[in-house]
Amino acid sequence: MLKRFQEALDKRKETGILRSLRPELKGTDFYSNDYLGLTRNKEFQQLLLRQVQENNTLLSGSSGSRLISGNSNTATETENYIAGQHQYPAALLFSSGYNANLAVFSTLPDRHDTIIVDEQIHRSVHDACRMSHAKKIKFRHNDLEDLEHILKKQSGQCFIAIESLYSMDGDLAPIREITALAKKYNAALIVDEAHAFGVFGYGLIEKYQLHNDIPVAVMTYGKALGAHGAAVLCHETVKSYLVNFASPFIYTTSAQDFLWVAIKTGYEFLKQKPGLSQKLHQNIKTFRKQKIETPSSEVSPIQAVLVPENNRLRALQKTLSDKGILTYAVYSPTVKTGTERLRICLHSFNTEEEILALTGIIKDFI
Repeated sequence: MLKRFQEALDKRKETGILRSLRPELKGTDFYSNDYLGLTRNKEFQQLLLRQVQENNTLLSGSSGSRLISGNSNTATETENYIAGQHQYPAALLFSSGYNANLAVFSTLPDRHDTIIVDEQIHRSVHDACRMSHAKKIKFRHNDLEDLEHILKKQSGQCFIAIESLYSMDGDLAPIREITALAKKYNAALIVDEAHAFGVFGYGLIEKYQLHNDIPVAVMTYGKALGAHGAAVLCHETVKSYLVNFASPFIYTTSAQDFLWVAIKTGYEFLKQKPGLSQKLHQNIKTFRKQKIETPSSEVSPIQAVLVPENNRLRALQKTLSDKGILTYAVYSPTVKTGTERLRICLHSFNTEEEILALTGIIKDFI
């Protein structure tokens, strides 16, 4: 058994894609998902600290799954608050976005249904589809014609799975058009707003007021909110169905109440600090003014710079790292050969000087 595992690891090492945990890096952050800087925001940290000081039981373990001993008034209050903020009838909390997607896509579709997924959907959705036993079909990324072509051929219940903002290319889904297609073919559209929440208000569903047409949405809080966990927004019937049939919910020990408090406090903090999002979008404009070629949306905090060929990409990342600039390189076969890229995340706390230093090195290299 160990020999087989080691051979697989050696193969990854030979191709230069072996993953390993490393110490926390110090430098200019252009690689984390902390879009609004809440993980480093002293004011936000003080708000959380005061709540713990006032009620230190928030730090205690939950003692069990929410269906046994792990439910709390704090969890219920936070769910009601989140549902109200997003204008959905109900919300169900999870300890991570991965767990939320696993619950939704492994439970709501059954073996008689079809899940039509964007080819760039998050890995958690693919893993969940295997658990659901439903038929899964991929459609070309953000391709409305391909999606409709597939929908026309289906019979029975269809689910469509998209992200509102994609983390690999940094581009936006044509969410209004996909919503219209879902209505036309009576399909259930499920939207993951992980990277859009906090960047575009409460996400693109809110921006375009689509909550009445999108029956299920997933919000995750480990990115712009600077916390952890996720919420599934849905109808009360869907929530009850997940509570009764979703294994990732039923058999998971609930998170401690501090997590739910941090999420609710984060929502309140964002409402009080619109300047954080405004500064982020100002920094995105500064980056885009440097005219670096990218497939990413001009309003996205994720800007992908294609650097075909793993060794060239590795050299660019090292050049940046030597200057104290932290970025994330995505090598093939994680992405298709020829589409290797530097994935740059912009934040509200990045300075103009930092952005110009980053883009200057990239332009000199390319």
